[in-house]
Amino acid sequence: MSKKPERRGLGRGLSALMADVNLEPEQQEKSVPRPENFIPVEQIEPNPDQPRRHFAPEALQELADSIKEKGVIQPLIVRRHPQKSEFYEIVAGERRWRAAQLAQLHELPVIIREFSDTEVLEVAIIENIQRADLNPLEEALSYRQLMDRFGHTQEKVADALSKSRSHIANLLRLLNLPDEVQDYLRDGKLTAGHARAMITADDPIALARESVSKGLSVREVERRAKSPKTDKNSKARTRPEKDADTRLLEGDLGATLGMKVDINHKGAAGGSLTVHYKDLDQLDKLCQLLSGLR
Repeated sequence: MSKKPERRGLGRGLSALMADVNLEPEQQEKSVPRPENFIPVEQIEPNPDQPRRHFAPEALQELADSIKEKGVIQPLIVRRHPQKSEFYEIVAGERRWRAAQLAQLHELPVIIREFSDTEVLEVAIIENIQRADLNPLEEALSYRQLMDRFGHTQEKVADALSKSRSHIANLLRLLNLPDEVQDYLRDGKLTAGHARAMITADDPIALARESVSKGLSVREVERRAKSPKTDKNSKARTRPEKDADTRLLEGDLGATLGMKVDINHKGAAGGSLTVHYKDLDQLDKLCQLLSGLR
């Protein structure tokens, strides 16, 4: 029987990571590194471009307790530090490194790999998406990094990570929400479902505050986001509600650009498309994207 060719997915990063860390228990026992592959904890440093910023203290303590009892079964993947000759930089396994320090271990098992800066970032992002419980914003930022830094499309990211394109697009839309709403989501006060429902709201911040204070369900938030607002004389606005296709197109364009997009379609008379940027960096990025279309 011929051997099935290996799918490369997003390049060397994904295939190398999966080859090193996705091991069955029996394989883990066989791959425990030799003593020379144990490195003192103080000579290991985290990846500064690590997409994951929050590590739950309770989960880290649980892992630390397990490490105290059984040790670190799965080695960290590291590379030699690009600036410090005696140090190593984590490619995958920062959570284990943090928990091992809580468990007061003095050295850790590692697998040393030669990775470029680009490959380190790609592997770190994929390792987080595939193996860790990121909050929705961290996951969305990971997808955005894969697309911006490596030129991957939503379709390519979805295919390589076995995610649906709609899952990728829905999470990327969360990055268009105001900072205050993103903070509620990051802190767990809102779910991704709540946040998605607020994307098309006229005042997502006010809706987010109401949802948090009153404990609104996702369905209640969706109804409030869709309901027409009234002016001071309690007269309904005459502006027609956008159809689902227009809102979906706004979401897709916004997710691709990383900016809020408004489409005002007037049928046969044409319409307008407005892109909202937060700062000069986003404006510069938009100009570069538009220049590349010529």
